[in-house]
Amino acid sequence: MPYVMVDIESDGPIPGDYSMICFGAVIVEPGLERTFYGRLRPISDTYIPDSLAISGFSREQCLEFNDPQDVMYSFDKWLKLHSSSRCLFISDNNGFDWQFINWYFHHFTGSNPFGFSSTNLGSLYKGMEKDTLVSFKNLRKTKHTHHPVDDARGNAEALLQLREMGLRICLT
Repeated sequence: MPYVMVDIESDGPIPGDYSMICFGAVIVEPGLERTFYGRLRPISDTYIPDSLAISGFSREQCLEFNDPQDVMYSFDKWLKLHSSSRCLFISDNNGFDWQFINWYFHHFTGSNPFGFSSTNLGSLYKGMEKDTLVSFKNLRKTKHTHHPVDDARGNAEALLQLREMGLRICLT
C-alpha cells in the first residue's frame, strides 16, 4: 500500500460551496518521480479572491481548466496504474486537503480510492518527536511554492526523512 502525498489549492475553505483549483500527488518512494497534477474548472460561482490568489491563478484562467469529473477519473486511473492495492493518503494538512479530495472523488466518481482515512504528516512528526510544538517543514528539500506538485514533493521528502530517522513505514 503506497503512500501518496497530496497537496491541493482551492478558492475557499470547504468543498461544494467553493472549488478545488488544482492538486498534486506524489508516490512516496526514493526519487519521487511518479507525480500527478490536475487543474479543475470551478464548480461554484462563489470564491474568495484572497484564497484563489494563493494558487497563482486568476478566476479567468481557472474557468478554462479541465472538467473536474475528467480530472478525478484520470487521478483514479493514475492511482490504479501505480498500485495494485489501496493507496494511503497523506498530506501536510489532511484536514483541509482530504476534505476536498474525498468530496470530489465521491461527488464525481462515486467513491474514493483512498477509502475513508488519511494521515497528517505534521502530526506524525510531532508524535515521533514527542513534542506538539515542533514542525517538520525544515525537512523539506523542495521549496514550498504553492504549486501542488512542488509542495507534495517537499512533503514527501520530509516523510522520507522521517523514515531515515527511524519511522517504520512501508513504501510499496
